[in-house]
Amino acid sequence: MPTPDRQTHWQTVYTTKSETEVSWYEDTPALSLTLLAEAGLTPDMSVIDIGGGASRLVDALVASGQAHVTILDLSAAALETAKSRLSDATRVEWIVSDVTAWRPARQYDLCHDRAAFHFLTAPADQQLYVGVLKEALKDGGKAVIGTFAPDGPEKCSGLAVARYDAESLQAVLGEGFQLVATRRHEHTTPWGSVQKFQFSTFEKTRSPSP
Repeated sequence: MPTPDRQTHWQTVYTTKSETEVSWYEDTPALSLTLLAEAGLTPDMSVIDIGGGASRLVDALVASGQAHVTILDLSAAALETAKSRLSDATRVEWIVSDVTAWRPARQYDLCHDRAAFHFLTAPADQQLYVGVLKEALKDGGKAVIGTFAPDGPEKCSGLAVARYDAESLQAVLGEGFQLVATRRHEHTTPWGSVQKFQFSTFEKTRSPSP
């Protein structure tokens, strides 16, 4: 799906549905917080949530005193929903962009992506994402990426998705990243159905010294 079409799709989703009417809604992002902590997140570190949308992860990070939080999403409406819940949204950097077209202005200690990458089904888009991830992460930084598992849904929000286990996701990310942890997860949607996910954490390998 071309970038303008992706942006239109997600803007439509977030302007026609409330945050609790989408399958990926969760009241508390407990697993994401656990995985970020296990990846070594400390309050002084910088973290970016790729495809953060209206997720409540930003609320939890701000409440915990995280010093540097960035949320990137295609939908301005989704980010406005998240902003509206925060008493001080200026503490967060908000970026409206397709991740495949984004060029990071800084590097981060940790990247988090819960169910954004799996919407990139074209190999060219996947490699653009990998290139951005390499730019966005510091050497030794970690990326926590959640996607539908091989036995998870084939579609979400009317769009086809790519499903992964840790090994196939590692293959797409390539030599610049090393798998450090993985786990399966069952997410229960607001209407009670169960979606099977995998969450894997990768470390960006350090660039060789010149």
